[in-house]
Amino acid sequence: MFGYDIGISGGVTSMDDFLKKFFINVYEKKQHVQENNYCKYNDTLLQLFTSSLYIAALLASFVASRVCTKMGRKPTMQIASVLFLIGVGFQAGGINKEMIVCGRLMLGIGVGFANQAVPLFLSEIAPAKMRGALNICFQLFITIGILVAGLINYFTSKIHPHGWRISLGLAVVPAFILLVGSFAICETPTSLIERNATLKKIRGTDDVTAEFESLVAASEMARLVKNPFSKLMQPSSRPPLVIAILLQVFQQFTGINAIMFYAPVLFQTVGFGSNASLLSTVITGLVNVFSTLVSIYTVDWAGRRILLLEACVQMFLTQIVIGLILLIDLKTTGSLNHSEALIVVTLVCIFVGGFAWSWGPLGWLIPSETFPLETRTAGFAFAVSSNMLFTFIIAQAFLSMLCHMKAGIFFFFAAWILVMGLFTLFFLPETKGVPIDSMVEKVWKQHWFWKRYMVNVNEEEMKETVHPHVK
Repeated sequence: MFGYDIGISGGVTSMDDFLKKFFINVYEKKQHVQENNYCKYNDTLLQLFTSSLYIAALLASFVASRVCTKMGRKPTMQIASVLFLIGVGFQAGGINKEMIVCGRLMLGIGVGFANQAVPLFLSEIAPAKMRGALNICFQLFITIGILVAGLINYFTSKIHPHGWRISLGLAVVPAFILLVGSFAICETPTSLIERNATLKKIRGTDDVTAEFESLVAASEMARLVKNPFSKLMQPSSRPPLVIAILLQVFQQFTGINAIMFYAPVLFQTVGFGSNASLLSTVITGLVNVFSTLVSIYTVDWAGRRILLLEACVQMFLTQIVIGLILLIDLKTTGSLNHSEALIVVTLVCIFVGGFAWSWGPLGWLIPSETFPLETRTAGFAFAVSSNMLFTFIIAQAFLSMLCHMKAGIFFFFAAWILVMGLFTLFFLPETKGVPIDSMVEKVWKQHWFWKRYMVNVNEEEMKETVHPHVK
């Protein structure tokens, strides 16, 4: 559902029927013979249609954190699916801008709930040796949603005048699947213990005593923490919190969502026709899906850091080369020649591939596995809200940035990729194979930089357990 929403909005906002109904000024600007390649879609309200989902998700994630803790991961998913269904109804049946933006806001609240619950569910239900691969299935299905959206947009763009309604309305399918599927799954052992047998069923063995006792001990510690958000502000919580937030910032400033949201717009900018640009987004969608499979098969034996570092090199080079091609050959009017346009599409695919086996899935995996139980839902709420905030910023600003910075926007994203590569090299610890409730001892206390924040961790725990009133 999340992936479908990411992929569908870019295609819909490039459809003439949609623009004529809701954004007539953008449609008229698009028809000009000597249109500005970089500015023809620059409209604040058009960007708000895409970005409003993410500001709603940002605010909803903190409410979802409380729901996840008090009610469990499973009910949180069920609430998300109902909100999705309501949002789809508003969008597909929209008769004015207010209705379609309201629909996006409802979808955004659903995204905030689902993105809070699902990665936590996957990390808590998976054994340590395959936690990375299982959690990345979350990202895999986001990429499948993006691909499906691209295929649907390609065909519905030829259906006039309501093809865009079909594109938006078909979002009901993944929303309904999530609702029905959420009744079939069981709650995670951690959540059940946290809220006061399942473990044997999940693991398929009776030999779960050690893991069960570890979960119970962690849950008892978590239960003593009355205010997990306050606990997050203590020094010992700083390493996972800083990393969780920065991973979300870096994930968005790779430029990936700018490309995925507005791929049809981008490909039209470099000279592809409307249908050809939509087909190009299908190609990048396929690359996205298959590259995510690479991550599933490598993350638990190669590790997290090597995938992130390799991708930084790959994404940095492609952004630089795309920027140079556009800087030299794509002027305000006109287009690239066919060969150069194909090179840009190829480079975009290489960029998407690098992102899809690294920063895409690992940006969700690492925050979901590094927080201790007592701050896990609160900490992950910060990760989700940070992701939504910076996704909102990029979605709202990209078309304006493209208009004013032109080809320079690709150098802007390349500079961020360089920064995140250096951060990964020096400050991101490896977490592969580490049990989720052993991160403090085996990761943070062993890291050259973050261990300084673990010096007083025992004193903090004593304050929480013996003297809860002491701050």
